[in-house]
Amino acid sequence: MDIFLSFLLGYAVGMINPSYIIGKIRGFDIRKRGSGNAGGSNALITMGKIVGILCILFDIAKAALVTWGAARIFPACSFAFPAAAVGVVLGHVFPPYMKFKGGKGFACLAGAILSFNPLVFLIMLGGAVIVVLVTDYICFVPLTASVAFPIIWGIMKGDLWGALILSVITAVIFFRHIENFKKIKNGKELKFSYLWKKDSEMKRIGAAPDSEDNKNESEEE
Repeated sequence: MDIFLSFLLGYAVGMINPSYIIGKIRGFDIRKRGSGNAGGSNALITMGKIVGILCILFDIAKAALVTWGAARIFPACSFAFPAAAVGVVLGHVFPPYMKFKGGKGFACLAGAILSFNPLVFLIMLGGAVIVVLVTDYICFVPLTASVAFPIIWGIMKGDLWGALILSVITAVIFFRHIENFKKIKNGKELKFSYLWKKDSEMKRIGAAPDSEDNKNESEEE
């Protein structure tokens, strides 16, 4: 029951999507603009830097707080944290009121990692920078992080079952990035170097430099 309640708490909090809510208040569906993703990075693209950064911080904070809270509300349950972490990611990615089409879950994963161990969070942040510099694709960051976190949990906690529960997040994030894999294969995924080589990158993927429809869909929430 504690596991179920931890998951339910995480799912309920995860459904709170500031990018979508603010977009609706402004009269549009964020999933129909920019990268098409209901996350903080697309809020940054469609509504400006301040709104985008606040949305990203909110998504990180909601995951950090709910996982931290679940572990303390149910101290006798060793699986409270993993269950809440899975719940908050699933709530963010598959919210019923958005017809189960939410964000990609990376900011929520980051929040769970931050809540678990701030030092691990900083180390993985450094690793994310390396991944981006080596691959030149942002979308590989959430993929590698979602694989690494369950392993790190299992090693540090000595908890195989908890690691298996967290691996649900891995599966969800990989599922949400299938389109990115297809674009990489077809040479249509914008690289990170787009930030300083905009014209050459847009030419490489065969898109008009100023086309709003060709924003990098690997942008994370």
